[in-house]
Amino acid sequence: MSEATRDESLDRWRLPLSSEPQTRDGRRSEPAMKSGFWRRHGKPPEDVTVASKTADPRRTKEEPAVVEKERAKRLPASRRSLWQSPLTRRILALNIMALLVPVLGLLYLPTYRDSLLQSELELLKTEGKLFSGALAASGVVTGPLGDEKLLPETSRQTIRRLVDVSKTRARLFTPDGTLIADSFLLSGPGGIVTITPLPPLEPEQSLVWRWISGAYDWVFNRLPSSRVLAPYQESAVQNAADYHEVVKALAGEATTDVRDAGKGKMILSAAVPVQRYRQVLGSLLLTKSGDDIENTLRDTRLTIIGVSGVALGITVLLSLYLASTIALPIHRLADAADRVRRAKGRQQKIPDLSSRGDEIGDLSGALRDMTEAVWRRMDAIEGFAADVAHEIKNPLTSLRSAVETVARVEDPQQQKKLMGIILDDVQRLDRLISDISDASRVDAEMSRAEAGPVDMRALVLALADIHAATGDENDQRPRIETKLPASDSLTAMGTEGRLGQVLRNLVTNAISFSPPNGTIILSARRTPRRIIVTVEDQGPGIPPDKLKAIFERFYSERPRGEKFGTHSGLGLSISKQIVEAYGGTLSAENRTDADGRIVGARFIVDLARA
Repeated sequence: MSEATRDESLDRWRLPLSSEPQTRDGRRSEPAMKSGFWRRHGKPPEDVTVASKTADPRRTKEEPAVVEKERAKRLPASRRSLWQSPLTRRILALNIMALLVPVLGLLYLPTYRDSLLQSELELLKTEGKLFSGALAASGVVTGPLGDEKLLPETSRQTIRRLVDVSKTRARLFTPDGTLIADSFLLSGPGGIVTITPLPPLEPEQSLVWRWISGAYDWVFNRLPSSRVLAPYQESAVQNAADYHEVVKALAGEATTDVRDAGKGKMILSAAVPVQRYRQVLGSLLLTKSGDDIENTLRDTRLTIIGVSGVALGITVLLSLYLASTIALPIHRLADAADRVRRAKGRQQKIPDLSSRGDEIGDLSGALRDMTEAVWRRMDAIEGFAADVAHEIKNPLTSLRSAVETVARVEDPQQQKKLMGIILDDVQRLDRLISDISDASRVDAEMSRAEAGPVDMRALVLALADIHAATGDENDQRPRIETKLPASDSLTAMGTEGRLGQVLRNLVTNAISFSPPNGTIILSARRTPRRIIVTVEDQGPGIPPDKLKAIFERFYSERPRGEKFGTHSGLGLSISKQIVEAYGGTLSAENRTDADGRIVGARFIVDLARA
């Protein structure tokens, strides 16, 4: 039947649509039936509320807000900028964190700081030993009893000359702990003068640089140090007991120490004994500020920050480039999928990004294939619905004609004949509905069932044994002969129940076309990647122009003499649907002899090997 004829037939049999609400099974809903009752019998009772006339006041207020909220959540991807993409932000955050973690570790620099401190302390100790040797050579006097001691005035002059070229502060203590010389104290006619070294003049800095320096000092002054420093305190009258390193130096041991001067400053100190012939005549304490170390650390950190800033800029640019190659194509695909979902026709297409050769290209291809599969499925559903309506109308038409006629016929024989027609049409409808139900369930079951290894050898042998066991001595049905390789494994991917259904349909079809006492050959063989199962009969074959049409729904090409309506024409269609669901193919061809004459039909099931 042509499509035009089928559509006209459908139009003639299409039921009028009711304007009242209906449930899924086609029955009118309860409010609709009540409305019809009230229209026929007058005003509705007062205690009954009509759903179509009454609205929930909460819905009118809440629904628009909920709809707007959902629309805001589902902002189309094309309206998002690159910075609005969560994926872009995640890529930026991960790449920046991967850069900042080692940079922050480098800026901390505890080991480098300790090594600088140790180097400065060693230099200070060496300088103290040189100064103590000069003091022992020039500032020592021998008393009448042969005892030696340091001369305060000579020692002060020697110390001032020694520290003129250095930035250190030198203090000399006698063995009894008295301070006799300090390079920061000068004695003159007016008394003692305190010398305070002034810091060098710094160039004028911009406001931005001062803000950066302040932020630098605030951050790094709060970093934990590798050691806890004791505060530096200086009493008005100094004594050797105020400095533990001086006490150790008076005992003959050179010692260093670092103290906290406040505001992130440090004081480095080194105390060495002043000895003459191994006799300790005093202790020389050298102290200096740790500004040089802090300046070195500052320069190093600023260099690291500068390099890290350049690296950060490159990282951000590369992250944005990476995000643009990932996020934007995904946005395009998501937006295209949204347009396809909202569109009324098929003019919307998924962008083809398969040329990228990466996962996004694979996603694009998968979405395109999925969209095409959805459209094909919709076309199949529409075609199936039309075919079902057409096939059901035929027995219904016959049934209605028979029922209308039987009421007017008085002849018992004619009535009996009409009742037989009615019974055949009812059975045909029952068989047709059962096959339609089975066909409609195949897709759903195929999507849920997990394909696994199926032994096709056991399946073929079981089918042949069942056929042989159900026959008798006078049975003229065709016999089934199996041809299987002796040792090859014939394991295919699928489910045993559905593949068994395919073979049963093919064998049943072959039996219906084979002559009495004929032979049906069931064979299977293995190729490197496939399992091939064939069903051959000795029937009249298939018209060459119908080799593909026989797999269409409701197509039936039956042998002559067979009762009409005993087959729905869905068996081969269901079989093909099952085989293709497991990644295989089902095809048909004619068997010919040496003269080219058709001697039967052959159905070939091609399945993937397990």
